[in-house]
Amino acid sequence: MAPPKFLGLSGRPLSLAVSTVATTGFLLFGYDQGVMSGIITAPAFNNFFTETKDNSTMQGLITAIYEIGCLVGAMFVLWTGDLLGRRKNIMIGAAIMAIGVIIQVTCQAGSSPFAQLFVGRVVMGFGNGMNTSTIPTYQAECSKTSNRGLLICIEGGVIAFGTLIAYWIDYGASYGPDDLVWRFPIAFQLIFAIFIVIPMWYLPESPRWLLSHGRTEDADKVIAAIRGYEIDGPETIQERNLIVDSLRASGGFGQKSTPFKALFTGGKTQHFRRLLLGSSSQIMQQVGGCNAVIYYFPILFQESIGETHNMSLLLGGVNMIIYSIFATVSWFVIERVGRRRLFLIGSVGQCLSMVITFSCLIPDDPMKARGAAVGLFTYIAFFGATWLPLPWLYPAEVNPIRTRGKANAVSTCANWMFNFLIVMVTPIMVDKIGWGTYLFFACMNACFIPIIYFFYPETARRSLEEIDIIFAKGYSDKISYVKAAKELPHLAPEEIESYANQYGLVNRDTNGEGGNRHDEEKSRNRSDQSDSDTPAHVDVVDERGVESGFGDGINTKTER
Repeated sequence: MAPPKFLGLSGRPLSLAVSTVATTGFLLFGYDQGVMSGIITAPAFNNFFTETKDNSTMQGLITAIYEIGCLVGAMFVLWTGDLLGRRKNIMIGAAIMAIGVIIQVTCQAGSSPFAQLFVGRVVMGFGNGMNTSTIPTYQAECSKTSNRGLLICIEGGVIAFGTLIAYWIDYGASYGPDDLVWRFPIAFQLIFAIFIVIPMWYLPESPRWLLSHGRTEDADKVIAAIRGYEIDGPETIQERNLIVDSLRASGGFGQKSTPFKALFTGGKTQHFRRLLLGSSSQIMQQVGGCNAVIYYFPILFQESIGETHNMSLLLGGVNMIIYSIFATVSWFVIERVGRRRLFLIGSVGQCLSMVITFSCLIPDDPMKARGAAVGLFTYIAFFGATWLPLPWLYPAEVNPIRTRGKANAVSTCANWMFNFLIVMVTPIMVDKIGWGTYLFFACMNACFIPIIYFFYPETARRSLEEIDIIFAKGYSDKISYVKAAKELPHLAPEEIESYANQYGLVNRDTNGEGGNRHDEEKSRNRSDQSDSDTPAHVDVVDERGVESGFGDGINTKTER
């Protein structure tokens, strides 16, 4: 029997379609990150929105208020994401972004245009906050272990391509009429939003979300379609059962929403530690100075290095080409090099780049200040290859299935809170302390190195269920979780059960029963026959494993 289809596709083509639409969401995210940097100091924009003219505080506010909208959107997903599902969240988020674009481009002189732009930025940010909280989770839950890291790194990497497109559209529009200078770059975002909403309507929901809501038949259909299996084939059943194991044991099977208190639990599942790991990566991405460079690269060149507006835009576009090229590096090395090493390499590189930048600015000599451009170029190269994609990948895979949706939303909230802070204060810092701005970011990047080295376990080439065992091993053996990840061998699907038993993720009684998965729907179907003598076996379910965060990978049969 042929696999089921969505959008007329199954197997690898369907997986590619899912990844393409998910990636477009981050392309739009990157575009909006870069679009304001090229128009915020443009004379046509400043003359229309007079509040921004020669006012670094208002320029920072209208740029950074977008992050407040993103924060609110991420908080919305935190409360409702598990109820709406991954697919609906993405469609709603993209539709809201389209509404925000329309609000912005329809500003008219004489009718409080700055206030309308302000509202449009917030609305668009709300939609983007929903998408950035949901898309990595959706991609992680629809991907195979072998390419999960690659696909989410591609998502993160295309942020750079979105920013590149925005920079060059800004530069081209700067030669047009006054309205074209700022209206067209903002309106261009509608193309991305439409490309997300329409295909997503026909694409499947995450199978893990479906199973968490007890929709077993729908989940089987999605698993079979994405993997190219037969719907009743053994591969489909095995993959579904592994997911059900994890959900049932963590108490998430059939639950419509994970309670907030589950985020703060410890023990073998270490939900709270894993929440902190994911959130801290997002915070460090921001306080490392990435958006100080991305949003304000042309301004930094004008104010710190003394270039003209046109030359600053041109150099900004060149910088984004470098950014985009290096953003592809992680695609080829993420599984071979691993998450930890890339985090560490990026931190060292970004720190040294900021040292170059502030060192060249100290003499207050325009010729020597041009050396600071080298630092900014090398910074964006290291960032694009490492810290750009990794904070979107790490929370999506380090958090367990039960709390993944909410924990990823918390991580995204942390990102947008610090994103707002950095974008808001960067123009003021450059104005007040000059080269000290880059010294601050150099110190921040230096602080990341020991945090990552001592606290971040490696997750490369691990299934989402294997990562649960890493934390259980660290807790049970009373060793660091970094060491636990190094010592745990890579497990085949059939090996996961025995390691779950070994580290106490599954409780068994003295008769050797318990801890095994039992498919809800099949159980109900068989219950009608339980009074007869026809069945020779009955599956045994142990609900005592609920706290553990894991369950058996294989049914245990007991004779009647």
